[in-house]
Amino acid sequence: MGNGNGGGASEHLPRLQLDQLLEELQARIDAVRGARDRVHSLLEAVLAIGSELDLPHVLRRIVEAATVLVDAEYGALGVIGDDGKLAQFIPVGLTEEQIEAIGPLPTGHGLLGELIKHPEPLRLPALADHPSSSGFPPHHPPMRTFLGAPIRIRGEVFGNLYLTEKRHGQEFDSEDETVLETLAVAAGVAVENARLYQQARAREQWLAANAEITSTLLSGTSEGDVLRLIVDHARRILGADLGLLAVPVPDGSGALRTSLAVGKDAERHHGLLVPREGSFVGAAAVAGEPLTSPDISSDPRITAGPPRWEGLGPAVAVPMRTREGVRGVLLLARADKLSPFTDAETAPLLSYAGQAALAMELADRRRDAEQITLLEDRDRIARDLHDLAIQRLFATGISLQSAVRFVEHPQAQERLLRAVDDLDETTRIIRTTIFGLRSRDSSALGNGLRVRIAKEVEKSVQALGFTPSLRAEGLIDTDVPPAIGDDVVAVLAEALTNVARHARAGRAEVALEVGGGRVRLTVLDDGEGLPEGDGRRSGLRNLEERARRRGGEFTAERPEGGGTRLVWSVPLSPPGPSEE
Repeated sequence: MGNGNGGGASEHLPRLQLDQLLEELQARIDAVRGARDRVHSLLEAVLAIGSELDLPHVLRRIVEAATVLVDAEYGALGVIGDDGKLAQFIPVGLTEEQIEAIGPLPTGHGLLGELIKHPEPLRLPALADHPSSSGFPPHHPPMRTFLGAPIRIRGEVFGNLYLTEKRHGQEFDSEDETVLETLAVAAGVAVENARLYQQARAREQWLAANAEITSTLLSGTSEGDVLRLIVDHARRILGADLGLLAVPVPDGSGALRTSLAVGKDAERHHGLLVPREGSFVGAAAVAGEPLTSPDISSDPRITAGPPRWEGLGPAVAVPMRTREGVRGVLLLARADKLSPFTDAETAPLLSYAGQAALAMELADRRRDAEQITLLEDRDRIARDLHDLAIQRLFATGISLQSAVRFVEHPQAQERLLRAVDDLDETTRIIRTTIFGLRSRDSSALGNGLRVRIAKEVEKSVQALGFTPSLRAEGLIDTDVPPAIGDDVVAVLAEALTNVARHARAGRAEVALEVGGGRVRLTVLDDGEGLPEGDGRRSGLRNLEERARRRGGEFTAERPEGGGTRLVWSVPLSPPGPSEE
């Protein structure tokens, strides 16, 4: 019996040992299979990030791959800037609402700064227990476990990988640390390849943009089209959502006005006037060098102007410099607050912004050249009119006057004298034209008083039913100040409106005369004339008021032949104290 019992026990013991061996073998097989799967996942992650050449995508793929490989709930990649702080922070695992609630992204303080100071792998079972831990901001999700590793490029630390909250309540182990270190090495190679590709591609794009802008400048395209082309290229190359150009206001105040805005919410910026102190573009103009902002919607340098940066984040402002100084500022902004402008991106912008300054300078030179050419051509025409037309008319008039005494018929004499008067009138008209052609006022090139008066007369034709005659004498575009010119145009418009509404006229004459230190506007019509009562005269009171404010006079009378004559006359210079 004893032998029988002993034999059964001895048989049972090997069976237990065999089961244990099988279980241990199965565990080792599972571990090998798990390690194999993990190696495969690591290789797949390395291939995935290595095949990507777009740097922002590469950085995000690295963080996503790291969280999957070590089974972390949250991950982030922090790019270290030249100042030793985090210039870029790419989180994974947080929703947009959580990121918005947390507020500004970290810059490298606390535990994140520990890896910046000591770029070595760091694994913690409880990150709150580390001496460098500074806690979390409000609305931040709870995080306990921590694993970090640096990413190096050619021996220099590019940034750090941060992984937190191992799933299923576990802690990161040494295998997780090894996997993350291996991924960090591959990430460094992928980032370097992407950066080199990005730099080569950007250099090619900037060269192509500069070539197109130069070609456009030389082709004589307008300044506005060239500047829009400059902004469009900069927005496209740097992936900006808003681009604008601000130029100094020529009043000596130092303020800047947005002359061009393209992209997101561009209507908020069109024509906006901002001071140098209290604006981002003003700060760039004062600094004379590119300025960047991680979030322009909350930049402390912006203290003036209406709210207009909502929905925008990173921004860069570059002064457009020439030898004469800053001609303006080019500003670019992105809506993605996680994509700040890097030094590598903004480096070409300073010379590129010089293209905008060159476009503006060339446009100024072209306008000057065109104006000089036009004025020279007008001088030539004026000389020809003076030397040929006036002399011939004058000679013809003298000949006719001499011939009058040889004509005995009264009607023939009258016709000859009338012809002489017509020649005199024609001579005066030509002289007036010569004065206008020789006017050096830049406004005379298209917006001078002479042109404005002529346009006002043309505008009245439809209401009147006929074309009034116009006579203009003197240096109208040279001697009449702009403010008085505005009054002259307003007075003429109202006078012609009165003729059209009340006079029932079939003819009207307009005469504008400048001379003797005064400007005199006369409007004569052959209509019904002024009424006896105060009816129509009340409509002329504002014309009288305009003349009085200028120290001048206004009369409305009925000439002998019928109709109405309005005369508005003011001095060209303001009255002195004794005259008021």
